[in-house]
Amino acid sequence: MARAFVFPGQGSQVVGMGQALADALPTAREVFEEVDEALSQKLSQLMFEGPIEELTLTENAQPALMAMSVAVMRVLRQDGGLEFGEHCQFVAGHSLGEYSALCAADALPLDVTARLLKKRGQAMQKAVPVGVGTMAALLGLDFETASGVAKDAAKGEAGGGTGDQVCDIANDNAPGQVVVSGNVEAGERAVELAKDRGARRPMVLPVSAPFHCALMQPAADIMAEALETAPLVAPAVPLVANVSAEATSDPDEIRKMLVTQVTAMVRWRECVLYLRDQDVDNLVEVGAGKVLTTMLKRIDKEVSGLALSEPDQIEAFLKDM
Repeated sequence: MARAFVFPGQGSQVVGMGQALADALPTAREVFEEVDEALSQKLSQLMFEGPIEELTLTENAQPALMAMSVAVMRVLRQDGGLEFGEHCQFVAGHSLGEYSALCAADALPLDVTARLLKKRGQAMQKAVPVGVGTMAALLGLDFETASGVAKDAAKGEAGGGTGDQVCDIANDNAPGQVVVSGNVEAGERAVELAKDRGARRPMVLPVSAPFHCALMQPAADIMAEALETAPLVAPAVPLVANVSAEATSDPDEIRKMLVTQVTAMVRWRECVLYLRDQDVDNLVEVGAGKVLTTMLKRIDKEVSGLALSEPDQIEAFLKDM
C-alpha cells in the first residue's frame, strides 16, 4: 500500500476556511500568522470572515488555499507524528496546489511560498485585460473530442470567426471533465461546438482570467524571474507534476515546470493514473474542500480518497494512520 497527499487549486476557497483549525490547534494558527506576516496582509481574517468576493480574487485565493493546506499538513506532522516516506510516498497538487505540495514537503519555505503565490495571482490577473479571456467546462466530452472542439473553436469554425484565437485545453481533470481557456469569443464558440458534439452541460465559467493557456505567457515570464532566485530544494518525497504527469525530485526540473505550468494544461487525470501505476491506493486531499476526492471517483474507483480540512477529520485520520 502506498499513499499520496494531494493539494487543491482555485475554486475550493470558502469563507470560514481554517477558522476551526485556528481555534482548536495552535500549530495551525501559527501557519496562518506566518502567512499574514509574510504578505503584510490580514489574509487569515479574510479567510475566516470574508467577503467571498475579495477572497476569490486570485491574488488572495492562491496564498489562502496554500495556507489552509499547509496548516493541515503541519498539524499532521508536528502534532500527529506523520512522516514522509513512511506514511506518504508522493505529493501532487492541482495548479497552485503544486506550490502547497512543495511547501508541505519541505521544498519551499512557507513565507517564500506565500509571496510567490501572491505574485503568481497578481501576474495572472494582469496578463489579460478583464473581458478578453474566459474559461469553459466541456462536461461530458472525452479528452479527444474536447481537444477537437478547442482546436476548431480557436479557428472560429462555429460561425462568425475573426481569425485564429486562443482556445487551449486548460484542465484534463477527469473523464468527462475537461476545461478550455482562451479568448472570450473562442470560449463561447467552444461551448456551442461542444453542444453539437454531445457535451452534457458545457458552460462558460465565472472566472476572472483565462488560466493555463497561451494568453498567460506574460505571467509565466514574471514567475520565471521570481522562481529563479527562490530557495527551492528537493521535496521530502517526489512531486507528481501537472506538466509531465510523472514524478520528479529534481529542483531545477521542478522550477522549470512551475513556469511552464502557467500556460500549460493541468494533466490531473494522468497524474492520478500515474500514481495508481506506482501502486498508490490511497489519496489524501489536504486543505479546503473535496474537489480532488470527488474527481478521483471518476478517474479510478480502485483508489480510495479522503479529504482532510477540519480538526475532527484530522484526528480520525491520525488514529487510523
